[in-house]
Amino acid sequence: MTVTGIITALIVGLIIGALGRLVVPGKQNIPIWLTMVIGVVAALLGTVLARAFGVADTNGFDWIEFFFQVVLAAIGVALTVGVAGRRGLTR
Repeated sequence: MTVTGIITALIVGLIIGALGRLVVPGKQNIPIWLTMVIGVVAALLGTVLARAFGVADTNGFDWIEFFFQVVLAAIGVALTVGVAGRRGLTR
């Protein structure tokens, strides 16, 4: 992977994290940097999942892959908020 590919993956992950946070209802008491880390991980896992289902390489924009990524980010944000809230880690 080239440096440009890594930078692009990070930027996409940051956007996915922000979208995942917007999808989850209510107030999320976790830092924005943690949301962005969740987004990067969700973007990578969403790409792997899309390739496993054979929908990663389509003509134009890969909407199904994007959907997988945003859903995984929303699940990650919701789980993190739930765990952080239960343990009193929100601040």
